[in-house]
Amino acid sequence: MSLLVVGLSHRSAPVSVLERAALSADAQAKLLQDTLAAEPAAEAAVLATCNRIELYADVDKFHAGVAELSTLLAQHSGVGLEELTPYLYVHYEDRAVHHLFSVACGLDSMVVGEGQILGQIKDALARSQELHTAGKLLNDLFQQALRVGKRAHSETGIDRAGQSLVTFGLEQLAAHGPVDAWAAGKRAVVIGAGSMSSLAAATLARAGVAEVVVANRTLERAERLAEILGDSGDGGLRARAVPMDAVAEELTRADVAVSCTGATGLVLTADAVAAAVEGRVPAAAGRTGEVPPQARNGSADQGARTATVADEGCPVDLSAPRGFSVEGEAAVAGMDAAALEQHAAWMDNAPAERREEQAPDPRAEAEAIAALATAARVAGRLPERRVPASSAAAARPAVLALLDLAMPRDIDAAVHRIPGVRLVDIESLAEASADAPMANDVEQVRGIVSDEVAAFGAAQRAAHITPTVVALRTMAADVVAGEMARLEGRLPGLEDKQRAEITQTVRRVVDKLLHAPTVRVKQLASEPGGAGYADALRTLFDLDPQTVAAVSRADHMNNENDDPNRGRA
Repeated sequence: MSLLVVGLSHRSAPVSVLERAALSADAQAKLLQDTLAAEPAAEAAVLATCNRIELYADVDKFHAGVAELSTLLAQHSGVGLEELTPYLYVHYEDRAVHHLFSVACGLDSMVVGEGQILGQIKDALARSQELHTAGKLLNDLFQQALRVGKRAHSETGIDRAGQSLVTFGLEQLAAHGPVDAWAAGKRAVVIGAGSMSSLAAATLARAGVAEVVVANRTLERAERLAEILGDSGDGGLRARAVPMDAVAEELTRADVAVSCTGATGLVLTADAVAAAVEGRVPAAAGRTGEVPPQARNGSADQGARTATVADEGCPVDLSAPRGFSVEGEAAVAGMDAAALEQHAAWMDNAPAERREEQAPDPRAEAEAIAALATAARVAGRLPERRVPASSAAAARPAVLALLDLAMPRDIDAAVHRIPGVRLVDIESLAEASADAPMANDVEQVRGIVSDEVAAFGAAQRAAHITPTVVALRTMAADVVAGEMARLEGRLPGLEDKQRAEITQTVRRVVDKLLHAPTVRVKQLASEPGGAGYADALRTLFDLDPQTVAAVSRADHMNNENDDPNRGRA
């Protein structure tokens, strides 16, 4: 077994990088095909979720495999290899198995213990089977991962440690209060009809919302989901489907919206959200529906002018904390390089007293601006940064709560600057999950993972030597047959009963001689480093490698024919 996994996740990369590296369904299929065409890889599978992108492969060379898989990930994600490499992690052989089993149990999820990852692993296996890129190793590995994940959820209380990303997101919107109490009677819009959106719709229905409106590019899928929701409700839930172009109108009446589509661009722009809340925000919250000038037109730039800013040529909200360090960097989060350069020009030309007020250390400030401008030129713009909300902002009422579970994002990150709007997205969920409590059952799950990894490794190593043992016994049977044929030529007068007795005696002698060595070699082969025993058998008994390979292929085909579930997710 030469299993290799190269990937990145919320644990290794910032959300802004994961967002840019997200793979569409077509890109995943092309990545699998190109991986299989690459020299070091014999099998391949891709596990791509909203917070991880991992490429699994059976390779014959470690270093060449790492280089090839990393290059392929960079090519198909559109993120340059040099930029992507610092965020990649690599696991090999037993460590790769351990990683996938941990992922399947929810130990590596953004919300520890969530069970949705099992469906995503199943989808990854089905995709690789459909494209014929998964062979025996990856079929066995992913099917065992599904069994391990189910075992962890059935034998432990890992479900108490976490929940689905949907539930966790709704808890954040509810300010950590009871979701049922927060959602009761609300009108909800769900954008998308895939697995995550369907889960969101069902969760909202159970939480007690009064109405769920489902919007999807394919109206039939939205209608099907709405029908399921209506049939499963208690009669008090209204569920209906609308086309995507009706979302803007539906938002004007909605209290909460959840979006998770496969779109590569924004589904909800800042302008659309501002229009949806116009006239609904109390005057105390600020100018209703006003969008920061640089957050308009679907961009995430947030250099908002407020009523307190009267400095011509300054694109920065000067009411934010001074400087760019810590919270002050939020003043330019989302800016592109041009806006930063405009701010740098203002720093050079503004009155001295105004510069000193904004930047106590002008030299350090200039260096910070230059560094940020460089980052913006590489990424296109600076990522939004979530900072603790001020008491004034926390007091503002939220008439529209938005949950964005898509990667790349569906909802413009700048909408969190709009009065009356509350946004929770993958980035804010990642930050919130860092403080999520861990259940005591996590340690028990880790023990299950360790045991299952050892068992899987032993089974793979034992399976590796089985064709050699079968080839050895086949060779012994051929020797017996040859000797009996020679005996028949020398003693043609033997009676059938005598011939049968001699044949049986010779076979018993051969079986007894081979029994102890073959049993022992299987035991030794199941231990770490036991793969060398197969080579030793082939050398000692001068077994033909092609014969061993033929036995291996035949055994694989028989297993597939005998087990109707083999090769199916």
